[in-house]
Amino acid sequence: MDRRHLVLNLRDQRPVWALPDRVVEALRADLPDGWRMTVVDAPADGRGDGAGASREALEAVADAEAYAGFGVPPEILELGPGLRWVHSAAAGVGGSLSEAMRTSKVIFTNSAGVHAVPMAEWVIGAVLHFGRGFDVALRAQAARSWDKRPFDAAEPPVRELADQRMGILGYGGIGREVAARASALGMRVSATRRSRSATPAGVELITGEGAAHEVASRSDVLAVCLPETDETRGMVSADLLAAMPEDAVLINVARGSVVDETALIAALAEGRLRGAALDVTAREPLPEDSPLWEFLNILITPHVSATSPRFWDRQMELIRANLRRYVRGEPLVNEVDRAAGY
Repeated sequence: MDRRHLVLNLRDQRPVWALPDRVVEALRADLPDGWRMTVVDAPADGRGDGAGASREALEAVADAEAYAGFGVPPEILELGPGLRWVHSAAAGVGGSLSEAMRTSKVIFTNSAGVHAVPMAEWVIGAVLHFGRGFDVALRAQAARSWDKRPFDAAEPPVRELADQRMGILGYGGIGREVAARASALGMRVSATRRSRSATPAGVELITGEGAAHEVASRSDVLAVCLPETDETRGMVSADLLAAMPEDAVLINVARGSVVDETALIAALAEGRLRGAALDVTAREPLPEDSPLWEFLNILITPHVSATSPRFWDRQMELIRANLRRYVRGEPLVNEVDRAAGY
């Protein structure tokens, strides 16, 4: 009798994201009786939501029951007729929601939450960047200028954390980690969520129509932690930015499409915002001629907020836990809601 077959297609081209041998060994040792595992050694592409699959990966899934890769392209479903469970090691699933996936009966899970801790720490770093005036200090440093005048002014470019209100658009895995850290540091936290749930200590949850504008209106710092869906694209609009208090900071660790960049550029140009911190942009890489590069009160990083040496520890535990659940016929962690888009 043939053994049940798990395929791993996770050898990312970038070293920090490439499946390490120690994880392979741990997963192989943890395989249930009657299972075998194939590791595809051809380079995979885990950028964004994952992109495509190599010839080796497509051949490997011919008799596979389970598959884990960076995204799940439709070719995997087409050439793996026996697949019953597929897992994307990416957090976003937009690139995997093909027509084949939407109509398939296969169980589809993703890695939502695996990146939450480093991304939340990036958000707090951005809060401190503007809250302590590091952007002002870096400009002076670049000019080799020991200039204390901005910090000696009647209204210096600094604010203590306890005097700031943190708003979070999207109280999911990332939003919860941001809220926990902001609350622990003394910030007052409010967040949007699609449905009402038990309110955690230190966080005010806002639901219903107009929730995003309400949270924005009361936020000295607004962190965008939403998934990319038809509903969220362009949600951070000119109207929402106008609802934010003057001198507020916008932080985006979601997807670039969630923010109307034209409206953001206008708000920055008019001096209505203290600044913006962007780990994601509408086009990536951000074009050299983008006006965003020109602002002195903007922090831009190249979609790296999730980078962490602990990524594979968390990813391995998620795959191991779900494999055990799958074998026992139990509900899996992070099953994707294909209708909602996350």
